[in-house]
Amino acid sequence: MKIAVFGLGYVGCVSAACLAKEGHDVVGVDVSDVKVDMINRGQCPIVEKDLDGILSMVTSGKAKGSLRATKDAARAVEESDISLICVGTPSEDNGSLRLDFIRRCATDIGRGLKNHKGYHVVVARSTMLPGSVEQVIVPEVEYASGKRAGRDFGVAINPEFLRESTSIQDFYNPPVTVIGALDARSGETVAKVYDFLSAPVELTDVRTAEMVKYACNTFHALKVAFGNEIGTLCKGMKIDSHRVMEIFCLDTKLNLSSYYLKPGFAFGGSCLPKDLRALTYRARELDLDLPLLGSIVRSNEVHIDRALRRIVQSGHKKVGVLGLSFKAGTDDLRESPLVTLVESLIGKGFDVRIYDRSVSIARLVGANKEYIERGIPHISSLMSERLADVVAHGDVLVIGNKDEEFTSVARSSDAASKLVLDLVRVSKDIGGLASGYEGVCW
Repeated sequence: MKIAVFGLGYVGCVSAACLAKEGHDVVGVDVSDVKVDMINRGQCPIVEKDLDGILSMVTSGKAKGSLRATKDAARAVEESDISLICVGTPSEDNGSLRLDFIRRCATDIGRGLKNHKGYHVVVARSTMLPGSVEQVIVPEVEYASGKRAGRDFGVAINPEFLRESTSIQDFYNPPVTVIGALDARSGETVAKVYDFLSAPVELTDVRTAEMVKYACNTFHALKVAFGNEIGTLCKGMKIDSHRVMEIFCLDTKLNLSSYYLKPGFAFGGSCLPKDLRALTYRARELDLDLPLLGSIVRSNEVHIDRALRRIVQSGHKKVGVLGLSFKAGTDDLRESPLVTLVESLIGKGFDVRIYDRSVSIARLVGANKEYIERGIPHISSLMSERLADVVAHGDVLVIGNKDEEFTSVARSSDAASKLVLDLVRVSKDIGGLASGYEGVCW
């Protein structure tokens, strides 16, 4: 394919060189005379292992002409099928992004599209907050070209996940290729660019793809901070932190996995809250400042407050709670966030009814019988033996855990006119549900 790469910085250079190496006809576009001249001489304007060799190869011998550079943006667009936007999005002092390079680039592409005769796809590789493609790139290109996105030209975002010093390896071995497209044709066109890769392609909407990049980078930053704080605590207790984390990383079932990473409700139970408090207490004893670990319990409390605020905002006073234990299939109510939520509702005068078959059994014979009778007798008295009775009672239904009994509630006619606040997303497929069905963080 014929590809114009806008911005010959780190991402642009690597993308242009690797795509040219794979047989695409690539033209790099930059405002810098120095960068343009270096690319045309087969030299690399950035420091990156192996990139000089690739540039030299694609600008000489049999591959000569498959990669070149220019300052003429309009002509580059007119002669290409795809424009890749790889310009910088630096931070302002207040943390906001500077998008002036993006705007200028979008305008240049629009001017080139004005005289473009065929179908062209504008693809963002630059990292931008969700909404930037739709609110910045699309209007700028449409205004400068006089054409309409989705009708006259395609739009997509293809976030990059290239680490400096290993970018060539990352380019050729991605775990996944993410493409967020305005329409199906845009996404399919961009996917063809990467036919030479074995990685799966995830086609999604534009805003999801924009957010995926931020989720990834934020998680990477979180892991660095987590490792450093655990290491600081280990050092304070004279423990080998590297040995601890070596063993930690051996667990690919829970630790290094997708487990616990699905947006839902707060954590609870007999282990997590207790152990976090114990660890942060020890850090205070050692006079260690560990702000990340210290903020986890507070974050959990705020998440419970979000659910409470949503119920209060509904304006309804009758609430049916489906599931009281922190996890389906258990009667364990110790530090269950559902218990905290229910106690807050009771304190605010809500008329609450609760159904949880595991807890109902525990009230009679379970290990939590004494805790239920002594610790939360006011909640125990609100429990019903029949799911249908609780559904009928509540103008607001709160689904608190993933008990199989609750999967059909949101689709039932009995819940059609109610607010169904599903804290755990009992079903992955939520299509066709009533407008009153929602979650706290999804």
